[in-house]
Amino acid sequence: MFSFFSNFKRKRNLAKLKDDDFKFLFDESLSGEYVVFDTETTGLNPKEDEILSIGAVKIKDNKILTSQIFEVYLKNSKEISSKSIEIHQIRPCDLQNATDVEHGIKEFLNFIGSRPLIGYYLEFDVAMINKYIKPMLGITLPNRMIEVSEIYFDKTIALIPQGNIDLRFDTILQKCGVPDMGAHNAVNDAIMTAMIYLKLTTDKKRI
Repeated sequence: MFSFFSNFKRKRNLAKLKDDDFKFLFDESLSGEYVVFDTETTGLNPKEDEILSIGAVKIKDNKILTSQIFEVYLKNSKEISSKSIEIHQIRPCDLQNATDVEHGIKEFLNFIGSRPLIGYYLEFDVAMINKYIKPMLGITLPNRMIEVSEIYFDKTIALIPQGNIDLRFDTILQKCGVPDMGAHNAVNDAIMTAMIYLKLTTDKKRI
C-alpha cells in the first residue's frame, strides 16, 4: 500500500517538473552513495526564513568521502538576528561574496543527484530546500530520506522502554561516542551527522 502511494506521489511530483535538466533527481540511485546534509538558516520557520548556508558530504561503503564535501553560502534578503548569529556564527559580512540563491540551490541539486539523503531533523532542512525549488522547478525533493534521530530512537527504546529518550544533537553525539567538531556550521554538522549515522548502522554494540 505504502509503495503504491509512494510511487503515485513520485509520479505526480515528476509531472510538475518545469526543467528537464533536473529529471536526474528522479532516477534510480545506483552509485551506492548517500548524501548527509545540513542547512544554516535565519530562523526556524520555512515559510518566512531563508537559508544562509548548505553543507553536505557523501558516504559510500560505510566511509565518509571527505574529498567530496559541498559547501555554499547564499545571498539573503532577511536581516540576520543576533540570536541566530549566536547559533551559526554567520554574520552579514560573511555573506558579502555569497552565491546567488538560484545558482547555489542548483549546485546543491547537482551534488546530491538522486542519492538518498541523511540528516538530523531532516524534515526541516528538506522543507527549507523545497521552499526554493518548488517555485524554481515546480517540484519538491524526491530523494529517499533517512532520519538519524529515528534510528537512534529505535536502537535506544529497547533499552529504556518506559523512559524519555533525549534526542538532542549533542546528546546523540555523546552517546554514540562521536567527537564534537566545535563550530556548528553546516559542513561540520553534516560530517558529525554522517559519523552518527555510521555508528548507528555499523556498530553492533549497544548505544
